[in-house]
Amino acid sequence: MRLKQLHWTFLNSATVIGWIAVGWYTRLGGERWSKAIIGDNHSAPSTSASRGYFCGDALVCQFNQCLLNVSPSNHLKYNHSTFTSHSGITNRTFTPTNDSLISKEEWESLLKELQWSLPPVVPLSIDEVTNPTKCSFSVVNPNSIHTVGGFIDVILIARDTKNRIKTYGGDFFQAKLFNSELKASSYGAVTDHFNGTYTARLVLLWPGPAKVSIRLVHSSEAVQVLCRQREQDPDKVYFHGYFEEGGKQETVMCNAQRSPRLVGNESQCCCEYREPVTGETWFCRRPSSLPCHALTYHSMGGYQAVLSKVETTLLKSSTNIIVPGDDSAIDVQQQDTEIRSQTKCRPGLHTSVPAGFYLQDHWTSLVCDSKSFPSAKLISGCLKDKQILMMGDSTLRQWFDYLEETVPTLKRLNLHTSSKSGPFEAVDTQSNTRIIWRAHGIPIRTSKTPWADLHYIARELEDMAGGAHSVVVFTIWAHFTTYPLAMYAHRLVVIRRAVASLLRRSPTTLVVIKSANTGYKDVYGSDWLSWQLDMALREIFKDLPLVLIDVWQMTSCHYSPDNIHPPSVVIQNEVDLFLSFVCPQ
Repeated sequence: MRLKQLHWTFLNSATVIGWIAVGWYTRLGGERWSKAIIGDNHSAPSTSASRGYFCGDALVCQFNQCLLNVSPSNHLKYNHSTFTSHSGITNRTFTPTNDSLISKEEWESLLKELQWSLPPVVPLSIDEVTNPTKCSFSVVNPNSIHTVGGFIDVILIARDTKNRIKTYGGDFFQAKLFNSELKASSYGAVTDHFNGTYTARLVLLWPGPAKVSIRLVHSSEAVQVLCRQREQDPDKVYFHGYFEEGGKQETVMCNAQRSPRLVGNESQCCCEYREPVTGETWFCRRPSSLPCHALTYHSMGGYQAVLSKVETTLLKSSTNIIVPGDDSAIDVQQQDTEIRSQTKCRPGLHTSVPAGFYLQDHWTSLVCDSKSFPSAKLISGCLKDKQILMMGDSTLRQWFDYLEETVPTLKRLNLHTSSKSGPFEAVDTQSNTRIIWRAHGIPIRTSKTPWADLHYIARELEDMAGGAHSVVVFTIWAHFTTYPLAMYAHRLVVIRRAVASLLRRSPTTLVVIKSANTGYKDVYGSDWLSWQLDMALREIFKDLPLVLIDVWQMTSCHYSPDNIHPPSVVIQNEVDLFLSFVCPQ
């Protein structure tokens, strides 16, 4: 399956499109772009000929060319490159050098997909940073005759506080088309031209008035901070491990990597926990008086990002602000051609942009012939004889909660487990339905939870028989936004191996991925960080016959306020689309 770009016939565009957090970001720039691979925080010449640099990994910049330095082979390790931040704290960069599950070619391809243009120089003043109130956009030919199925183009100019046009790209914009009265909206495509100008292409999908909305999620300077923080400080979030044995108790710091702040003075490091099937590892400081096997509970520890005053200002100012521009409504005329997809909802379909649109708060898919399930009877009928295993975070737990609340005959069992990380189980004896939700395993920011209840996704899949009555749904991203990309990629390829094994032994099993959704705006979980992980997930699973429920588009264009946990109307549309794949007839 290809979870990548797909051009609609009515777009008639030869532009190459790549994902962003709010639409798809178009890559332009000819040789300038094609020669640039992914870069780290290395200085680039501050001349007009400079290519800038790109967020990623192990970049060497010479003669205005960026060269990737990666050499993966047999087993995952991490290179440790010392980096001293402005605050004097020494951190490290982590890159995969040995991993039998991801080749050098795949890793480099993944980095190309995630490349992002960053500022070629460090701004000398906050006045040089992109200011959304000074930016502007205009619609090209707004008075032309427009019909459903057509599109409009928008020109966006980025400026700094002194109203000067930016000379480089990398700003993280979101574009959408909307009509508040009709509760209608759709997701847009944005093009970065790397010189302070951007263009957006928006498809017209409903008859009547439609307006353009563009907002700056993060300036390019803020993205630069997010990229550096992700790769060089994996301990921004830390966890607690609770050890108990023989009446003694100790609490220590734990995390996913043997990082400097976890290791400390080396005398307390480390208890290492390796999952025997998946090979995943977890580290805790060694308790002073208890053995490593006494680990009993896990919980969130705290937040400890090290940011300078300038970095804090960049992340807090000019974030998630609407850009002023052409406020006139586009008059869209009805047409006879049917635009919604007639394709049966099945695994392996391309995810298009836009993937659908809202009208009267109802999501119409353009990927497949999706259905609505407005009653408990219809939902129960769809789930008859199904066993559904959900694994992920609280955004997927919302699906479980919605189904339990909507179907009266679906009853949750009291398993006496954590109210946040589960596992939960609900059964419907009338329809012979069983639904389980459980957390995706560590790392996970949660309240104090039994260590034994936190299972890795891959381990659960390895123990699953599967079959025509089995449905697997998983999502994994929100609790990985603080870690280097390499660590997340490794977790995904471990899951990919387990999914491929499940589908080989039981090809009738339905496997569904819920994408990331928007909502975060800080150093611990920015939408830009979430987009990067979501793009990596799509790329890594692109060749398997899976279903992708693209909730990124569904959450980014909806009128509800940004929230990592979308409102019930969005959740209902997400679940309806999911059920359309469970029972497409």
